[in-house]
This record gives sequence, structure tokens and C-alpha cells, in this order.
Amino acid sequence: MSEADLSDPQTASRTREGPGPGVLGFPGPMQVVFDRHELRALFDTYGRKVAEGEWRDYTLDFLKDRAVFCVYRRANEFPLYRIEKNPKLARRQGAYSVVAASGHILKRGHDLARVLSVLEKPLKLVVS
Repeated sequence: MSEADLSDPQTASRTREGPGPGVLGFPGPMQVVFDRHELRALFDTYGRKVAEGEWRDYTLDFLKDRAVFCVYRRANEFPLYRIEKNPKLARRQGAYSVVAASGHILKRGHDLARVLSVLEKPLKLVVS
């Protein structure tokens, strides 16, 4: 990346150059990654769901065209949800999406916190 690319926050948060492709689990050259703020939002939601006993495991995948955060009920199952960051869709539908195990897109948008809200249970009014 050049100095001009690093000054642009959109480009800098979109890709990172690491030590090599997949070396010790670090992102390689020109792979899409989650930045620190995005990871905080993801792990806040993940922590709440683990505390509720709904989720137990997660994986992170950094690909050339997108970054994927998968959550699992058990480690040996298919992912319950995939939270994807696809910068190519940032100007059209939004870079972030939540995809169910069936492949249906539950929510897509420009703001990760708003997209993750689809995973939260709505509060119920209890009248006694």
C-alpha cells in the first residue's frame, strides 16, 4: 500500500498487508479484514449470546473479496449465522450482511451495529 492509500480510511480499513498469505493465521496481501471497531461489535454480540447459552464457538475467515465471522451452536455443526463484510457492495446494498444457515440474507446494510441487531431477541412486555 502506498502512503496515499493509508491516508484514505476507506482503503486502509478494507485491506491489510500481512507477512504473507495465511502465515500463522494473519491476513495475507490484499485480504479483506475486520477492523478493531468491527471486531468489538462482533465480539460484544458474541459474548452476549454465549452468556445466554445460545452460541459456543466462532471462526474468522479472511478472503480476498470478503471477511466472514461464523458462529456455531456446537463446534462440529454448520454455522448458525455468517456475518460478512464485502467491500464491493459498500456503495450499493451495504458492506455488511447476516446470512442464516439456510443461506437467506437476514439483514444487509452500511452500519454493522444495525445489521447485528437482527440477531438480538426483541424484548417482551410482561403484565402481571
